[in-house]
Amino acid sequence: MSVDMTRSVDEIARISRDTDAREVAIGAYQRLFDQLEQLEPEQWSAPTECPGWDVAAMVGHLIGAAKNAASMREATRQQWWAKRHADEFDGSTLDASTALQVRDHVQLWPEERLAALRDVAPAAVRARMRLPRLMRRMTAHLEQSGSLAPGTPTSVTFGELMDVILTRDVWMHRIDIARATEQPIVLDEETDRRIVEDVVVEWAARHGQPFNLTLRGPAGGGFRQGEDGEHLEYHPVEFCRVLSGRAPADGLLTTRVLF
Repeated sequence: MSVDMTRSVDEIARISRDTDAREVAIGAYQRLFDQLEQLEPEQWSAPTECPGWDVAAMVGHLIGAAKNAASMREATRQQWWAKRHADEFDGSTLDASTALQVRDHVQLWPEERLAALRDVAPAAVRARMRLPRLMRRMTAHLEQSGSLAPGTPTSVTFGELMDVILTRDVWMHRIDIARATEQPIVLDEETDRRIVEDVVVEWAARHGQPFNLTLRGPAGGGFRQGEDGEHLEYHPVEFCRVLSGRAPADGLLTTRVLF
């Protein structure tokens, strides 16, 4: 989309089960698979920007997160383990659960990790889209401790978690892996653009201030809210990295979103 065409954020539909959440989730996984297939064996041990995780550990987390989404029994197991071990992770059950996901798959070789993720991803997406409407309205509260960046939302509905946040997690970890292994980050006009513009819309709603934002590249575009707002210009990936807490922020960008 051309950056010369600036859209009001009010005109952009959020990603949801009722719009295109399933298609975007499938696309995010496929783009990740494409990235992982290009890795050389030694690149799986490259350290990422997530402290303590190399590429292999990051993929282990993604396998565990997909299993969590695909199976209520597995989700319950991970949840109870995280509650029992949260004190080991600055009180964060989120960090405890991701640590368990990494630990559960530490024995897998790189090709086994990719195969395991390919195997569970379709079931994860199906289960996410089938979450009952009543449960989708329920809220999960997030501990403001551990690895969550300051300014991160303190709660999320289960509907948004299933439709949006789990897909963003896959997408951002693809970026993390590309940066860790010095691979080019190639963005497309479909999956990547939808994820980025959804981030913009949520960020705009959370701070509520006027702005004009230019994101340059295939997944970018021009966005505005209100009149006479702050002018910002970023690459789409860097914009999302800032909002995720992976890069320094100031001004309106201190309003984070979940990834």
